[in-house]
Amino acid sequence: MKKRRAFLQISSALLAGVSLAGCGFHLRGAPQLAFKSIYLNVPPGSAIGKDLARSLSSTVELITDGKRMNEAEVILDALGERREKAVVGVTSSGQVREFQLRLTFSFRLRTPQGRELLPNVQLQQQREVSFNESAVLAKEAEESMLYRDMQGDIVQQILRRLGALKSLDGTVPMPPAVAR
Repeated sequence: MKKRRAFLQISSALLAGVSLAGCGFHLRGAPQLAFKSIYLNVPPGSAIGKDLARSLSSTVELITDGKRMNEAEVILDALGERREKAVVGVTSSGQVREFQLRLTFSFRLRTPQGRELLPNVQLQQQREVSFNESAVLAKEAEESMLYRDMQGDIVQQILRRLGALKSLDGTVPMPPAVAR
């Protein structure tokens, strides 16, 4: 009985794998970038900048010294990073019931000669979080976790936009300027 169950489990797993491979399904891998080196012009304390540097360092040469900026094929300039917390719901007694967390990051991508490859892209993520006065520490931890999640989503969106560049000669498919 156990052998038959194991055989059925293995055969169903193989059948699922074959059918997924047959339909062309594959996991999204790291994007193929059109450049081999990048300089990240981001503020030193930028959490998105740190995550982006970590993600890019495995695929391209990351130039961190500002004096060597002109050696990079492309330069990513961070134009702004903003975290906001807005009240979106209150109780009948005026106590806060729900917040909306927003994380906005804007950047541009250019060559050291000044030619813009991605002009002024603004990415925004937002999450709703309930608030309970009796669980303030737990809600602060949840808020921190949601900001980290939004930060990771923005880094992935940046990587997809960088991967959409097919060449550095100016023929660039332009993604939408604002993504939510």
